[in-house]
Amino acid sequence: MLEDAWIPLLITLKVAVLSTAFVALLGILISYALARREFRGKWLADIFVTLPLVLPPTVTGYLLVVLLGKNGIIGQTIFELTGWSLLFTWHAAVIAAFVVSLPLMVKTTASAIGAVDRELEYAAYTLGHSELETMLFVTLPLAKKGILAGIVLSFARAVGEFGATLMVAGNIPGKTNTMSLSIYTAFQSGNDALANILVITLVVVSLLSMALTARFVDRWSV
Repeated sequence: MLEDAWIPLLITLKVAVLSTAFVALLGILISYALARREFRGKWLADIFVTLPLVLPPTVTGYLLVVLLGKNGIIGQTIFELTGWSLLFTWHAAVIAAFVVSLPLMVKTTASAIGAVDRELEYAAYTLGHSELETMLFVTLPLAKKGILAGIVLSFARAVGEFGATLMVAGNIPGKTNTMSLSIYTAFQSGNDALANILVITLVVVSLLSMALTARFVDRWSV
């Protein structure tokens, strides 16, 4: 029974860590653009990024299936080039977790970047620093608390993801059965003992990750 809990935990952590890494990288870039740039269709980009936050996860999952399936815009191209389908793989689980957690990262980080005093950035420009250098060495360090908060929220969301993951990755034992999916399966099959173990494990892991992250943020913010 311990193995039945250990494997989903490893899959969950792998999916959450990878998706959070992509969310942190792309989320910071998108957040900076939304907070500091003015461009045509900015409001539409903001809505597009935020949409997975308000849509039911199953709807988000369905849209991902349409895009990533063999007949989808993205999936068909990948299948024709490589003969490989993204659906029902752990890679699809990473994509699902990325999509549903990205809005949390963007909203939190964009607010933090927007709160940075523009005069400090202008001072950096007058000293000869480029926009990229100013962003890396002035804006982002001053917004680090918000960035870290976004990363933590994104990781937590990825760990608990269920609906979209079920749609695009399925619930394949040993491959895509994350903790949330395994808890659902155990409950549906009447295996309350396994369900309890999975729930307790997930709660403990979540509490530990949040506590360690909070401690890290406090030290790094000094």
